[in-house]
Amino acid sequence: MKQDDKNELDDIFESFDRNLIFKNKSILQTNYQPKEIPYREEQIKQIASILAPILRGEKPSNLFLYGKTGSGKTLSVQYVRDGLMKRADKINDFTLRIEYLNCKLKKISDTEYRILAELVRKLGGEVPDTGLPTESVYNRFLELIDSQKQLVILILDEIDQTVKKISDGFLYNLTRLNSELSQSQICIVGISNDLTFLEGLDPRVRSSLGEEEVVFPPYNAVQLKEILRKRSEEVFKENVLQDGVIEKCAAFAAREHGDARRALDLLRIAGELAERDGSKKVLLKHIDESNGKMERDKILDVVKSEPKQFQLVLYSIIKLCERGKNPQTTLGKNKGEKGDAIFTGDVYNYYEELCRKRRMEVLTQRRVSDIVQEFDMLGIINVRVISKGRGGRMREIRMAISNNIIEKAKEIIEESLNYG
Repeated sequence: MKQDDKNELDDIFESFDRNLIFKNKSILQTNYQPKEIPYREEQIKQIASILAPILRGEKPSNLFLYGKTGSGKTLSVQYVRDGLMKRADKINDFTLRIEYLNCKLKKISDTEYRILAELVRKLGGEVPDTGLPTESVYNRFLELIDSQKQLVILILDEIDQTVKKISDGFLYNLTRLNSELSQSQICIVGISNDLTFLEGLDPRVRSSLGEEEVVFPPYNAVQLKEILRKRSEEVFKENVLQDGVIEKCAAFAAREHGDARRALDLLRIAGELAERDGSKKVLLKHIDESNGKMERDKILDVVKSEPKQFQLVLYSIIKLCERGKNPQTTLGKNKGEKGDAIFTGDVYNYYEELCRKRRMEVLTQRRVSDIVQEFDMLGIINVRVISKGRGGRMREIRMAISNNIIEKAKEIIEESLNYG
């Protein structure tokens, strides 16, 4: 390495040592648990009231929390969990356990076995990552719970993702476990971003849940601004934020269904970008840059984490738009300029052909149609239902992301599927 290069590195490291921007950046991290959760007092009271009977040794009703991403569901239930556990020491005749599991984590999300194995580990047991019949893992789970008199609350975050990838039979099996326990009981707290989640479950599963529901509305721009203002006072050094930075962050997040998590991430990344620039302030342009980076990263993270069948459906859409089912179908040059549409029938035919070439299982047309709808909800594509009169209805599809993100998504899928 040349001396000049060393000097450049020293300059970079020294600029970070000076730390002109942050006072305590960890307060903007997603795992930070604030002492107060503004604008969620009513939901916290509801959760506490539903779960409070457990302190008397009574099994509470199963509970489901609904709301868009970043609406405070996980934060609120963890706040109540901490309150319950503070009182656990005063309980003498049984043990209270509260276990949290994010069902979307890739290492556990795709099979019932892996989720159960993770729950067994949380309870202090051990099972191999693979190799045992699922029933054996259930039995081990039951043994651990029933090894002493205890009440167990299982908080299953992103439960809708698990049911989507496995089946609602997993939920049904969990609710039936209480009938096999002799001295313990389980209560399930499910957290879902999908407000229609329960409607899609088998009627037997819904009946076995017997759940209570708490709905979290999205934050509005005024609420987001106040949340950001309070956090920023602890995070940033004095007079670091340019006028309008908080307001711009709040406005961006309000457009994304009032996502407070996104607002906090926007502000954190903007601060990091300002730091890298050697700027003494977080400027409005840093918020714009932060927003662009988050849009790109969010979509690519989704593509990476999806199962291979989902990736294959998206790949089919991309390839059809790229070369077109007819010469007029093209990709848009910019976000917002999407080219001509393709249709779900075209996507299924292309997907089916890819599956056969790769000797992969072919999903039903209905399942592929559901996957297409999910990509629409994620903002990767735009789907519009058009009427054909007596010919019925068709769903036309257009790409909703820029070409450079499409190219990166395609590279991720090709690597995942080992395409040459």
